[in-house]
This record gives sequence, C-alpha cells and structure tokens, in this order.
Amino acid sequence: MKNFALIGAGGYIAPRHMKAIKDTGNNLIAALDKHDSVGILDSYFPSAVFFIEFERFDRHIEKLRRNGVPTDYVTVCSPNYLHDAHIRFGLRVDADVICEKPLVLNPWNVDALMEMENETGRRIHTILQLRLHPAIIALREKVKTAPPGKKYKVDLRYITSRGHWYQISWKGDIQKSGGIATNIGIHFFDMLLWIFGDVKQNEVIEHNHHTASGRLTLEKADVNWFLSIEANNLTQEQKENGQRTFRSLTIDGEQFEFSDGFTELHTRSYEEILKGNGFPISETKKSIELVHQIRNGK
Repeated sequence: MKNFALIGAGGYIAPRHMKAIKDTGNNLIAALDKHDSVGILDSYFPSAVFFIEFERFDRHIEKLRRNGVPTDYVTVCSPNYLHDAHIRFGLRVDADVICEKPLVLNPWNVDALMEMENETGRRIHTILQLRLHPAIIALREKVKTAPPGKKYKVDLRYITSRGHWYQISWKGDIQKSGGIATNIGIHFFDMLLWIFGDVKQNEVIEHNHHTASGRLTLEKADVNWFLSIEANNLTQEQKENGQRTFRSLTIDGEQFEFSDGFTELHTRSYEEILKGNGFPISETKKSIELVHQIRNGK
C-alpha cells in the first residue's frame, strides 16, 4: 500500500483521484485545499489529515518523512498556474508526482521539471486518460496502418456551458488557467497529436474568454476545432432539451464515438502509473507548446 498526499482536494477533478487512490488499494494520508468544503473526503478517506494552509501541510509531510512514514506520491489537482510549484514540492519531499492536465502552462517549464526529475531521482506523471480509451487506441492503430500519404479530415467541436462563476474564478484568468484552449482543450489536443502526428501549421481564428477556434495541419490530418463555454453556441434544439454540453469528433465526415468508457480512466491511469507504465512528462510537451502558441497568437 502506497501513501498519497493530495493538493487541491476541493476541486472538480479531485474526487476522480480520490477514487483512483482507493480503487488501487492505496491510502490518502493528507490533503490540502484553501477551501474547507471537502466533505467528499468522507466518502473515500475520512482519516486523511486535512489542511487549508500550505505551510502546515508542508510541515506535516516533512514530519512524517522524518519519522519514517514516507509520502510515496503527491497528487496535484490545484489550479493550473500552481502545478509547477506543487510538483516541485512533491519532488522535494522525495515523492513521485501525479499531476492533472495541463501539467504546466509553458513548454520551458517542462524542461526545468525534467531536470529536477534527474536531480532527485523521482518521477512526474501526468493524466493522459484519453490515451487509455479503447476506441481512441483503436483509432490510432487504424491511422498508423493507413496507406502512405493518407490525410484525414477532422472536425472537433466541444461546448461545455459554464455559468458566470467561471470568469470570476481562477479559470477565467488567462494568466492562471491558460485560457479556453488550455483549460478545456488540452486533453483533446494531446489526443489529436497522439493519433495524427506533429503540428505542421497552426492557425488561430478566435481566442477570447469564452470561445476559441482554429485550424491545424497535422502530419496525417487537417483539423478544424471549436471550443466554447458559452451556452449560446448550443443549437436551439439542444437548449430546449436541457443539454449543456455537446461534444463531436468527425473523421472524414463520420462521427467518431468515444463518449462511453470515461468513468474508470483515472483509475486505469493510476494502475498503469503504479506498474511503472505512466506517461513521462516529455509526452506532454507538444500539446503544451501548441496551446501556448494558441493563446499567444504565435
């Protein structure tokens, strides 16, 4: 049984990590969040020591370490702009780290973290759960065996409506979240690059607080993409049906369905990481470079 500490216990994605830690037979010994509405801990690890101040959390983890109780993994689910600092904390307390996407906001931060991995001998893992989805794995294999020169036409459209709170929170601050393309698009971009190859050309059509769109030329695909948190981008029929999220991926005009099978992908990610098969952070760099270019218009 491995000991985990969790940073960002009050966030949207944290329960998936709590479940993954529990499902893989491990223990959460400490958790941190500046907000104290974390009753979700009772469903998974009611005995976890909880902190709202990083300094006390830091002191607790260090005290455990000196008393012979290691923290084997630090899981990072904090706001995007804090990932880099919290990953470094994990390495400094002699733990491996599991971090949600985006790993960091700037590609050069990946290089610095790789140096720190080498210095500490510890490893950083990121959650690239779409790479574990059976339908996506099958699609990648299909593309790999396609005739030479085959170029796919891909259209990605993802609308996930958010209320007024979004722009008030850290997610609405491009300096903290990286903006729409980074915050809600990073996993899709990673998936597209993993399947269809490197970026040859990147054209940004729109990028604002609630919507981003553009065109990508990849090695094996031409991609049109559209991302939004604006409910008005839903069709009238979708609104009347009470639908607040719409996701569509078409390949050569045919709908690619991968809606099912998401619920256990964080647990699958943890299983692979614990077996030593996690994705190295070098794998994240291409998608981080792409979203960095998108938000900076380069």
